[in-house]
Amino acid sequence: MAQRTNSANTVQWKLNDLYATPDALRADMEALQADAEAFADTHRGQIAEYDAPALAELLDTYETLLDRAGRAHAYAFLRWATNTGDEKRGALLQHVREQYAQLQQQLLFVEVEWTRVDDDRADQLLEHDALAPYIHYLEVEHARADHVLTEREEQVLSEKNVTGHSAWTRFFDETLGDQRYTVDGDELSQQEILSQLYEPDRDTRRTAALSFTEGLTELQRPLTFVFNTVLADKASTDRLRDYDHWLQSRNESNQVEHEMVEALIDAVTGRYDLAGRFYRLKKKLLGLDTLYDYDRYAPIQEATTTYEWDDARSLVLDAYGTFHPRMADVARRFFEENWIDAALSEGKRSGAFSHSTVPSAHPYVLLNYTERARDVQTLAHELGHGVHQYLARGQGALQQSTPLTTAETASVFGEMLVFQELMQTQDTPEDELALLVSKIDDTMATVFRQVAMNRFEDRIHTHRRTEGELSADDFSEHWMETQRAMFDGSVTLGDHYRHWWSYIPHFLHTPGYVYAYAFGELLVLALYARYQDAPDGFADRYLSVLEAGGSEWPHRLMERMGVDLTNPAFWEEGLREVEALIDRAESLAESASTPAHAG
Repeated sequence: MAQRTNSANTVQWKLNDLYATPDALRADMEALQADAEAFADTHRGQIAEYDAPALAELLDTYETLLDRAGRAHAYAFLRWATNTGDEKRGALLQHVREQYAQLQQQLLFVEVEWTRVDDDRADQLLEHDALAPYIHYLEVEHARADHVLTEREEQVLSEKNVTGHSAWTRFFDETLGDQRYTVDGDELSQQEILSQLYEPDRDTRRTAALSFTEGLTELQRPLTFVFNTVLADKASTDRLRDYDHWLQSRNESNQVEHEMVEALIDAVTGRYDLAGRFYRLKKKLLGLDTLYDYDRYAPIQEATTTYEWDDARSLVLDAYGTFHPRMADVARRFFEENWIDAALSEGKRSGAFSHSTVPSAHPYVLLNYTERARDVQTLAHELGHGVHQYLARGQGALQQSTPLTTAETASVFGEMLVFQELMQTQDTPEDELALLVSKIDDTMATVFRQVAMNRFEDRIHTHRRTEGELSADDFSEHWMETQRAMFDGSVTLGDHYRHWWSYIPHFLHTPGYVYAYAFGELLVLALYARYQDAPDGFADRYLSVLEAGGSEWPHRLMERMGVDLTNPAFWEEGLREVEALIDRAESLAESASTPAHAG
């Protein structure tokens, strides 16, 4: 694969903080299995009889076991993510997943037995100070009692997941990771070809879109089968757990009421006119008669500025430090201690993520850095996650992780800080407009596109459960109808775009995930507006929310910031901020002398 030389190509993480070698991991997993068996032999069948101090002692040991298991899984996954085509790395990841499933089976009794504790007895225990460090975890687990099966049934589901859902998502990742897309004789990875959709030259964008479609079409049969299998797997699990709706388990995991999610979706779909308004403005700025799907991310003026790795680092750390010095101090460690892998390399997983690993270690960030302005924003986004995950380590393995709804808050807020920093460095209205349009591009993708994808998910899950297996054309029809609705007639979707549902990993890895992006973006837009209006004390309160991790209900955490997530009208606040961004872009377009061009 032809690689673009850039300043980040030597930026690779070191996983020694997790394990020195794969052999060390294997030895630890073997010892961990023995320790888990001993733990289960001591405590299985006893939880209903334990008083609060005894239950707290059990949970302390349980957390230690989970931390060790999570460390092993994180090491194997992160090692594989930088080279998904390496068979040895894939084999190690599979070995750890199989061992992890066996470990889960040993430990499942903790949650199963706790959900069976009588409500009055549980309430009495939760009032004891000894359980204060675990109270939210225990509340959440007890609240889902109606959907927890017997210990043996839970063990079977855990065991079969290794060769079921988990195996299919790995097959999906490795299949797309190996796929190459031909452009002018060059073989490009998914990350490389999708990056061409941001090029100023229209022929480059069109060629990339068609080549990407050709590659997806080659994989149409296996990808359609994978999607159908994962949809059926989720449907059967939901039936076994007695969930009434395909999204119910995700909402439960996100610790939000279904009505809150419906209010979010209704608010966004009710303002699809904002997407239409923005893309009509963009069509005008680009000087195009028709805005096609491959034109959506085109820059309105040719980008001449590139950001070497050190420049990106300085921009992010400066923006974080201006907001709160501690944010910059934590983020700086990612650079100084090799917690980031940003190099472009053969077989590396596309996209970007921050992996929290475990409380006894620290997060790691993966990027595919190409020195563009949007890569700086991606760095800010993932470091927002990383800072959040690092600060929440004090909550322990049971409460470090936040539900997906609030997991995006810190990342999107980090992006906003860096965006404002970049805006202040622009010299002309034309440059300011170009950066603002790029920001709104991302907002459209994060709010409106993600909700449109939620509507697609709703269609395909419902179809699979009521009508049976979907054909590739069924998937494509649902995709095109839900995507067209979002654009409000402003974008023409080519026939090739029918296949683009098939590469999106969230549909498979975490069904129901995507609305969390819109949740986080609108929440942050509203929060940032409040920060600008009343900055005193805001940053300290914000960091206290990050430190809380998953130790409280999301709506309770946001109350610290003066936000009422239970009020359906709240989402209108965020949407008004989106409208304000579009207003600003339209105003700048009137005063800027950006030349119209046809790409």
